[in-house]
Amino acid sequence: MLERLQVWVYLAAIVLGLILASLWPGFGDGLTTWLWAALGLLLFVTFAQIPWEAIRLAFNDRRFLAAALVGNFVLVPLLLVALLPLAPADPAIRLGILLVLLMPCTDWFITFARQGGGDGARAAAFAPVSLAAQFLMLPVYLAIILGPGEAVGLMSPAVFAAAALLIGLPLLAAILLEQALRLRGRVEVWQHRFAVATVPLLALVVGMIALVEAPVVFQGGRELLGVIPVYLLFLFGAAALAWGLARAFALPGEQGRTLAFSLGTRNSFVVLPVALALPEALHAAVMVIVLQSLVELFGMLGYLRWMPRLFPAAQASLDRSGST
Repeated sequence: MLERLQVWVYLAAIVLGLILASLWPGFGDGLTTWLWAALGLLLFVTFAQIPWEAIRLAFNDRRFLAAALVGNFVLVPLLLVALLPLAPADPAIRLGILLVLLMPCTDWFITFARQGGGDGARAAAFAPVSLAAQFLMLPVYLAIILGPGEAVGLMSPAVFAAAALLIGLPLLAAILLEQALRLRGRVEVWQHRFAVATVPLLALVVGMIALVEAPVVFQGGRELLGVIPVYLLFLFGAAALAWGLARAFALPGEQGRTLAFSLGTRNSFVVLPVALALPEALHAAVMVIVLQSLVELFGMLGYLRWMPRLFPAAQASLDRSGST
């Protein structure tokens, strides 16, 4: 039930945070430390759901792995280059768009792939590969798209160091916990418990972000809303890229759906530490990322209905018969 209602839970948390900020200005000023702590706990719960032992399985199906890597790390960045001119000109807003849309999702992706008739095993196996690749590639993408000088100016080493610390500690703890639980045969039980905890924790985080970043929202609300068309176009573009890649790599229907959910979902709250570590003048990027997660969740409702039709089960066999 939490998964079905999650988008409304997050929306309610954001609205509540903004209402509290409007009634008691400055109320969120002392919550930054608590926000970082809540985000660290959320990241730990997120990473604890990733089946790290499955990473070796990702390399058993090289065709799907190649399609997912090309889609997420070659074609999606090109799509962003095409969409970025449509976004508001504010550097903080554009940086937020790049941060969130360049990072493929590693948790919602698995859930939605299973719900949408995709291949859950391949989704789970690709998640750790995706997480490793995106953190390696993010600085490269920012340097290419923004230019080396601007990228260094916006994303200082101190920003990456702070984000790496907040992300690295929960990640290490999650991997060690999985190893300990695997020895006791309790991995799946605890992964289910962590999945249940994700929705209330994320609601707490986005509510606190709305409370802390309320001045940014009140001052630049119209510009922030200007990112919504970019996010909607991204969802359509990601689906089109997945369709083309599925045909090019002759993927079966369920793998095509998995690929579509991989390209369409982004790692919004895993990239939040990077945005929160930015200078205050760039904090609009934080709300840009939160807004993307809401648009994405509404978009996934459409994906769940659309993907089984876009990728029918007989797609691979039809493609092969057509080629012969």
